[in-house]
Amino acid sequence: MRRPLAAVALAALVTAASGAERFSFAVFGDTPYFAFDEPAVVRLIDGLADARVRFVVHVGDFKAAAAPCSDELFAERRRMFDASPVPFVFVPGDNEWADCHRAFAGSHDPLERLAKLRELFYPDDQSLGRQKLRLARQSADARFTAYRENARWLMGGVVFVTLNVPGSNNNLGRNAAMDAEHAARMAANLDWLDAAVRRAAARDVRGLVVFAHADPAFGGREGRVDGYVRFRGALQIHAAGLAKPVLLVHGDGHRYRIDQPLRDRVTGRRLEKFTRLEVFGAPEVDWVRIDVDPANPRLFSIGRGTTAPPPP
Repeated sequence: MRRPLAAVALAALVTAASGAERFSFAVFGDTPYFAFDEPAVVRLIDGLADARVRFVVHVGDFKAAAAPCSDELFAERRRMFDASPVPFVFVPGDNEWADCHRAFAGSHDPLERLAKLRELFYPDDQSLGRQKLRLARQSADARFTAYRENARWLMGGVVFVTLNVPGSNNNLGRNAAMDAEHAARMAANLDWLDAAVRRAAARDVRGLVVFAHADPAFGGREGRVDGYVRFRGALQIHAAGLAKPVLLVHGDGHRYRIDQPLRDRVTGRRLEKFTRLEVFGAPEVDWVRIDVDPANPRLFSIGRGTTAPPPP
């Protein structure tokens, strides 16, 4: 009995000495899609007040593809997110900009809609919500002034980073203008991810969480140009090199799953420290709780928000 007690005491001392702490955060996405989803999403957000989470991240698609990409809908979603009782971070998905050219969405210019999202949802260096979280934004870099949606913050010894990597093949393969947009944005994304990994490599950091909308298609995409090949490659290289827990959180597929899809390029062994979490999506409205515990060798524990008990 002495050995387990000693191990627990040692872990507590290490945690205290490092300044790390136990805490939880919430994630959801790909909702609300329909009018009948909206009350459930409002209840989800309101319920976070009692869930003992430090912040919540929406990983994109706050509307259905067929819903209009209108200023009115954007403003309504901004009000919904700003009502959150905890800091709220929004990552853009394809339905609110890259797919807005479609006739049923209003035949908008995707770049104009992305500019509107940046103006409305990322006006300063704070999160949305009734409580605020101060964020570092990539737009502070003179090379990437447009990319206000890419954010980073540090909490409890964990680096958190958001990237604008949406569904619909990451806006690649539709026309030359969108291909140019894709190339410029991915240069920004990969630079921002590199910077987050450098920060996560520091001795005072225990792990890294990456938020993006799209399923990166870890098995590859057949029969068409692949808009995620560079993103997958960067994740593989960084996960292998960092040697700390890395969690990728995304939406797009509308199915809740947790797996470890990356392998070492040389040995073929599974990268055990890399975990992928895909959140629920419409028509199912639910959130996912991630508990961060420095005493846990895996660092992250993941559970369904409506059933996972809050930490003591």
